[in-house]
Amino acid sequence: MKSGNDVFVAGSQFPDKMDFSQGSLFGYIEDLQELTIIERPVRRSLKTPEEIERLTVDEELNDIERAVYLLSSGQDIQGTSVVANLPVLMRQNPAETLRRVLPKIREVLHVAGVEMQLTAAVSFLTVLQDESVSIHTYSHSFLHIILQNLEHRDAGVSNAWLETLLAVIEALPKETIRHEILNPLVSKAQISQTLQSRLVSCKIMGKLAYKFEAHIIKREILPLVKSLCQDVEYEVRTCMCRQLEHIAQGIGTELTKTVVLPELVELARDEGSSVRLAAFETLVNLLDMFDADDRSQTVLPLVKSFCEKSFKADESILVSLSFHLGKLCNGLYGIFTPEQHLRFLEFYKKLSTLGLQQENGHNDNQLQLQTLEQEKKYISVRKNCAYNFPAMIVFVDPKNFHLELYSIFFCLCHDPEVPVRYTMAISFYEVAKLLNSGVYTIHKELVTLLQDESLEVLDALVGHLPEILELMTTNGGENSGSESKLLSIPDLIPALTTAEQRAATSLKWRTHEKLLQKYACLPHIISSDQIYYRFLHRMLTIILTNNVLPVQKAAARTLCVYLRYNRKQEQRHEVIQKLIEQLGQGKSYWNRLRFLDTCEFIMELFSKSFFCKYFFLPVLELTHDPVANVRMKLCYLLPKVKSTLKIPSDKHLLQQLELCIRKLLCQEKDKDVLTIVKRTVLELDRMDISLDAFQKRFYENDLLDQEKERQEHLLLEMEQLEKEKQQSEGRSTNVNDKIFEKKRRDNKTSSVLAKSMTLSVSGSSSGTSAGKEDKKSKLVRSQSFSTQALHPKYSNIDKCPNKSSATGYTSSVSGMGKSCMLSFTDDTFRTRSTGNSGNATFPSSSSLTTSRNSFNSADQKNNGNKESQSRKMSIKNRKSNS
Repeated sequence: MKSGNDVFVAGSQFPDKMDFSQGSLFGYIEDLQELTIIERPVRRSLKTPEEIERLTVDEELNDIERAVYLLSSGQDIQGTSVVANLPVLMRQNPAETLRRVLPKIREVLHVAGVEMQLTAAVSFLTVLQDESVSIHTYSHSFLHIILQNLEHRDAGVSNAWLETLLAVIEALPKETIRHEILNPLVSKAQISQTLQSRLVSCKIMGKLAYKFEAHIIKREILPLVKSLCQDVEYEVRTCMCRQLEHIAQGIGTELTKTVVLPELVELARDEGSSVRLAAFETLVNLLDMFDADDRSQTVLPLVKSFCEKSFKADESILVSLSFHLGKLCNGLYGIFTPEQHLRFLEFYKKLSTLGLQQENGHNDNQLQLQTLEQEKKYISVRKNCAYNFPAMIVFVDPKNFHLELYSIFFCLCHDPEVPVRYTMAISFYEVAKLLNSGVYTIHKELVTLLQDESLEVLDALVGHLPEILELMTTNGGENSGSESKLLSIPDLIPALTTAEQRAATSLKWRTHEKLLQKYACLPHIISSDQIYYRFLHRMLTIILTNNVLPVQKAAARTLCVYLRYNRKQEQRHEVIQKLIEQLGQGKSYWNRLRFLDTCEFIMELFSKSFFCKYFFLPVLELTHDPVANVRMKLCYLLPKVKSTLKIPSDKHLLQQLELCIRKLLCQEKDKDVLTIVKRTVLELDRMDISLDAFQKRFYENDLLDQEKERQEHLLLEMEQLEKEKQQSEGRSTNVNDKIFEKKRRDNKTSSVLAKSMTLSVSGSSSGTSAGKEDKKSKLVRSQSFSTQALHPKYSNIDKCPNKSSATGYTSSVSGMGKSCMLSFTDDTFRTRSTGNSGNATFPSSSSLTTSRNSFNSADQKNNGNKESQSRKMSIKNRKSNS
């Protein structure tokens, strides 16, 4: 036992010997008394027995009785809970709730606080949305309570009830609205009423404009609208001005022109800045309802005056003007003169750089306060200009982009404020679509935004990165094309790698995941070698080292896409080997789990034969994994693994799978794993294995798998043809060098000998060129297949292929026979030609070319000998005749 002082005194240590002396006991008692004094305030904060008694409710009461009791004699918090539970009571027992509970709520709301009022407004709206009662019953029971609380002294409570009323108006019948809302509205909108009452009347009239016909609005609502537009309080004039848009849509074009437009013109010249701002925004929103005369004679002069005053006397309208400028310019486009067109364009340019140029002639200390006040405003203006940039491209015509808007585009993409660059990144795809063939002019800004220091900007840009890059490569001007993809976007690859590294080192893993998912588009943008050396190994590193599971899975899937479209078999084998060794056979169980995730992506993206050839057995090896989680995940994956088999060609793999499952059933010691194994066995028994031949139930899957396998064969074919092209180009270069040296040595011989040599050389070169043309046609066709295989449109099969593609994975190649069959297990390029004479195996195309050239030269010699012999015979015949 420890002494009291040693236990409770702060900073004391345990004694070496226990002390049971009387002094130590008294010290212990004193410490307890001190603790009692400390705990007294805590005890005082608890409920007293009397308070607990008042809060206690009889458990035998039902829900309705309990609600009535709490509203009658309970505390405010209990009454608020009853009001919040009103929708539930209405669903359970609507009749009793309306008869007993709702009257009590009506009584309590007269003296209720703000919290209960807000809760009641939300509950009443929920009851309407739930349709617990008919709209007639709702209007009879709830509408009067809503109208009574509209003019609450608290502005927040009044707005909450107003929102509920506006939602109720949409569901109420016209007669109820006329008697319960419209008729009392005439008195509520009078100047003698309170400010809050008149503001509520403005918003209600804007809602009523959609419920009645034009003649009713003209007779009963428009007089009130005119009165409120001329109210003495600027808040009322502003509120009514913002409702004119709804009223105009309710009364139609003619009344808008004669009634609403004059009111807007008058309000646009109001002394209150908020009123002028509301009038300007309403004018912009109603542009479509005005004809050309109204736009040119009324709207355009007002807009011009707004623009002129915005910099001089009324900067309060600047933010709104910059936000609506794109819509305004395109709405008035048809009536602009060339001078006005240029004037508005210059105004937009000025707004786009507002706040970036420092005024001269003023002391920095004098401008410091003003700068702090206006800094946020200027940032908002430039942000709005970035938002309107696509609209301004339409305004100036995309053909004039480089001349008129490129400098502004450059400034906005390099703006010092993140919100501006963020907005530009969001709208970058829209800009690229508008520019179309001229999109190559903004590739530098794409690189700039990819390298932006803010991850928010990068995240905004990455959303449409595949579409942007596709536009860049397909419409990249003169440099566009499959053979010069990188030339159309200089510095793209360093920018992409920098963006990924910055996302990886940040804490925003969702941005990193999104980036890796979008990088799966790169096989359609850049070359296979660039992906292999700059991105593919990076994906593998992320899988091995990153600690965030969604990021690892995104990297694994993107790596599988890169592997899918890699055009060199040596590189593919290297990546497959690394996946098996570093993931499937890795020391960390976490890596082995990621290997199984990668195998799922392999099964999704590749053909069944590819998976069975490279990954089937490594996956089965994990049945002996020492970690139960790995074996458990493998069991969940086994049905998908079995679905990749084809009988009878994969019969030996099926036997391996069944053997592994038997071992798991017999040797598994973990209970959870064993349960999943038994469940998996039942699922595997119910599965049907597809055959090598087509079956009806697997027809679509077999077609899709066939297309995948055909594309894999085409990649092998392209690789072989490119090798042969390089070899033929190398041989032709050597031949040309030899011919050139021979000509130079024999240049001193006689002209007759030179002519004969030239003839012989031309004959041999013609044979060589014929062989080169043959090879070139084959390569072009193969590359055309490549574009189809690599394009995302062909990733899935929408239609059934023709008979030739259904019977075998063949593709027609010029000069190589009628059909070409590639062995996926061999690196060599073999061709078989099917004809009436049976199967014939042909040598490689290089040997074919050599044999053809030698055969042609031999034919030329034989033809030459025959011609000389015929000439001799003709001479002899002539002599004999003579």
